[in-house]
Amino acid sequence: MDIQVVILAGGLATRLGELTKNRPKSLIEILNKPFLEYQLEFLKANGITDVVLCIGHLGAQIQETFGDGSKYGLHISYSLEETPLGTAGALKNAGTLLHDKFFVMYGDSYVFLDFQKIYSWFLSQNKLSLDTVYKNHNSFDKSNTAISGNLVTKYSKVDQTKDMVYIDYGVTLYKKEVLELIPTKQKYALEDVFVRLIEMKQLLAWDVKERFYEIGSLQGLHDFEAFAKSKLNK
Repeated sequence: MDIQVVILAGGLATRLGELTKNRPKSLIEILNKPFLEYQLEFLKANGITDVVLCIGHLGAQIQETFGDGSKYGLHISYSLEETPLGTAGALKNAGTLLHDKFFVMYGDSYVFLDFQKIYSWFLSQNKLSLDTVYKNHNSFDKSNTAISGNLVTKYSKVDQTKDMVYIDYGVTLYKKEVLELIPTKQKYALEDVFVRLIEMKQLLAWDVKERFYEIGSLQGLHDFEAFAKSKLNK
């Protein structure tokens, strides 16, 4: 099964201060290894070999570090944002590189998913998109998602309601038609795409049982380092 994963690695990472002053967040070293390398190793271990990296701020450093991906048994393509386009705008910008269906994940997230299983189920559902969700109950960050049956029914980082007990897990799956919802060469966020898809009843929910890690904050960075030390670097 030929599955493509897009990693959004073009953000400015302002919350990390000096750590990302002269390097992109994806290249922050944890136990002497760039964070992105952990992500790529996980993808390869799960049968993913086709990766698109959406890069922007200091992105040339990422390209110099990982090249075409052959060192990792992967094929890596790059999509460069000349100006910041937001998470959805970055996808639109990468359009010519994308398959008819593709996963998207954030460049600061470490997740635990069976990509093949999710992809197979998605093919059986005849929907435009799928969002992975985790029953968070505000434990790692504010919950922002409500689901009913197998559909996402609400999503907001601002207006939380009592039925929002899930959080966006950080990995989505799209049919390429979704790019038509994103304006060209404009800054646009995936959150806005989610809202459109929910209105259309086209955003499936996949409930993940294992927590995620993120390095978008200093606490998250500390937590992932502890995890990597105990589980990944033995």
